[in-house]
Amino acid sequence: MTPLDDAALDRLFRTARTHNAWKAQPLPEGALERIYELARMGPTSANSNPGRFVFCVSEEAKEKLASAASSTNAPKIKASPCTAIVGHALDFHEHIPRLFPHNPGMKDVFAKPEFAETTAFRNGTLQGAYMIMAARALGFDCGPMSGFSNAKVDELFFAGTNIRSNFICSIGYGEPAGLFGRLPRFEFDEACRVL
Repeated sequence: MTPLDDAALDRLFRTARTHNAWKAQPLPEGALERIYELARMGPTSANSNPGRFVFCVSEEAKEKLASAASSTNAPKIKASPCTAIVGHALDFHEHIPRLFPHNPGMKDVFAKPEFAETTAFRNGTLQGAYMIMAARALGFDCGPMSGFSNAKVDELFFAGTNIRSNFICSIGYGEPAGLFGRLPRFEFDEACRVL
């Protein structure tokens, strides 16, 4: 495979930033579907696909989500054209026969509660990261956030389900004036070992 060129690497990683302020510009028709179409192709354990996404685009949905967020994150949610709730389904194993048809017995392996929760959280997190990269690849900016009550979000958006929230992420067109300075990262030798 040919490596991506520098412009693509910049868009995905080097110049991409976590946005805190948003232009008053809605997402184009079909944008969320296109983001998901790409994000769903990333790998998950046994193709389990436990990630679940709620895209809050209406004022009502954004207000509801903002009510569960910190005082610094609530305005970001209200100002962005969309804030996604990235969650994971604890009963994802029910779909294994469809998603992993060559070994449908994996359904029983993943049905063990402690294994199911760990697998759902890990792979749902991966799918949330794929969503960010897909959005960036399609020309959108992202603002992933913690700083909210998972319990309240689960109550407001996932009551009566086996879905749990993980993190939230605004998607849209970032306002550069709201960016913080680029923060440092660990160097290879500080964070990595080659054995």
